[in-house]
Amino acid sequence: MSGNPKKPRTAVSIYLVAVFIVLYAPIVYLAYYSFNSGGAMHSFEGFTLEWYGEVFQDTRLVIILLNTLAIALFSAAISTMIGVAGAIAITHVRSKRFSSALLTLNNVLIVSPDVIIGASFLILFAAMGLNLGFASVLISHIAFSVPIVVLMVLPKLQEMSPTLIYAARDLGATRWDVLTRVVVPYISPGIFAGFFMALTYSLDDFAVTFFVTGNGFSTLSVEIYSRARQGISLTINALSTLIFLVTLVLAVGYYVMNARVTAQGRPARVEAGE
Repeated sequence: MSGNPKKPRTAVSIYLVAVFIVLYAPIVYLAYYSFNSGGAMHSFEGFTLEWYGEVFQDTRLVIILLNTLAIALFSAAISTMIGVAGAIAITHVRSKRFSSALLTLNNVLIVSPDVIIGASFLILFAAMGLNLGFASVLISHIAFSVPIVVLMVLPKLQEMSPTLIYAARDLGATRWDVLTRVVVPYISPGIFAGFFMALTYSLDDFAVTFFVTGNGFSTLSVEIYSRARQGISLTINALSTLIFLVTLVLAVGYYVMNARVTAQGRPARVEAGE
């Protein structure tokens, strides 16, 4: 006898709701007290935007915000270009063993603890005599973002039929034409996914950045940690809430763009099939 299918679905729904409550309750709690006029997190006395005003009036914090955005955008753009090239190289390797070895090496930075990665970069930069600052943070963020982009792009390349490339070559397309007019448009959803993932990882990273920042250069994650150690301030709540909202907008933007790209690609595939 088959059981009632509604019971497993109900159990799964309750489990998912519980998981989301555990994940988002601290964020909601933090955002709620960012509007508290009482200046503490134990009793809500009234609504105010004072703490958000202090965030934008703090010149140092605004500079750090611009630094964080610059690092995130530059690292995401560069790592996306490197990651796309790396994914294409992995798919074009004839030896399966060598291809698997390259993919394994790519995944090392993903599975390695951030503390180990940060300490390794710190030792490397010290040995090279590179001053810690914008360059060291940028290089580190590119390094841990490239494997993420590769994993986002690789499935789209493996899904792509080789006959598309063969047909383009038979029609006289050069290698550059094949890359820019066939391959890149097909894997564009993976490229967008890799870019936004790299962007969000860079914005949120703390452990690696903590090791490689210095000489007065800082990012929001490191600054929030430094201020939190000095005592509870609702300015931190306001700043953290703003960061969460920016990340949320980026995630929603990615899904919207990905949906549009997918929708635009479906008619072309249907016509090609006909």
